[in-house]
This record gives sequence, structure tokens and C-alpha cells, in this order.
Amino acid sequence: MSARAILSPVAGQVISLADVPDPVFSAQMVGSGVALRPAPSDGAVEVRSPVAGTILKIHPHAFVVFTEDKAGVLVHIGIDTVKMKGAGFELVAAEGDRIQAGDLVVTYDPAAIAAAGYSDVVPVVLMDSKPDSVTSASIDNTVAVGDLLFELP
Repeated sequence: MSARAILSPVAGQVISLADVPDPVFSAQMVGSGVALRPAPSDGAVEVRSPVAGTILKIHPHAFVVFTEDKAGVLVHIGIDTVKMKGAGFELVAAEGDRIQAGDLVVTYDPAAIAAAGYSDVVPVVLMDSKPDSVTSASIDNTVAVGDLLFELP
């Protein structure tokens, strides 16, 4: 796999950011990328790093990994899940940790997100990139954890 590869942090269906029910992501205000509708799960879902690098920022519902290429990759678990104040999420990694692509970063309970009334869609965004600068052959396909989502432009 290329060092510029952005891998899927969860299993699920790849969708366009335009289909994310949040204008910050759908209008690509944070950057270009894709999103995932996670596969149904009866238990905790593991969210893995899509790239190797350093965890620049981490919250229960989101994290940013800064790559050697100086790219920030955001993984945001759910929409409006910040309002859950960490309930249903468990951090496994910490800010400043050096991680490899595929390393476990956070787990979450999809039932807790559903009970709170939020979407569990997972945007994966190349921060500060121009709109539509990321393309993915995986749109509308189902991917496993670690499958290629897109490559750094």
C-alpha cells in the first residue's frame, strides 16, 4: 500500500460527502474526502487510523492524524455526536501518539449513537484540501477496515 493511501477506518458503505447530513461536511468546508455508513454491529465498533502519523487532536467522537507528508486526515465518528460528551466512546490512543495505519484509535457503541438520535456516518476528510480534490473509486461500494478509500492528491 502506498504511503499516500488513506484507508478505511471502519467497515461499511462508502458515500459522497455531499450525502452527509451536515453542511460542514457536505459543503466540504473542512476539506475534501468521503464518508462511510458503518456496517451494522451488535457491539462496539473499532475505529482504526486511516494513515500512519501522529495524532494531532483527539476527542471521543473525532481525531486528526498528521502524516509525514504534512497532511491532516480527520476521522469524525457520527454527526452531532460531540453533544454526547463522550458517552458511548472509548479512547484507546492519545494526542501525540505515533501510530501506524490500521492501529486502533477509538471504539464506540452504535446503539448509544442511535439512542441519542444521531447519524453514525463517518466522514474521512483531508483537512484544508480544495473541494472535490479527493476522488474515490469506492463510492457506493462496501469496504472492509483497511481497504483503500483514496490517495493523497
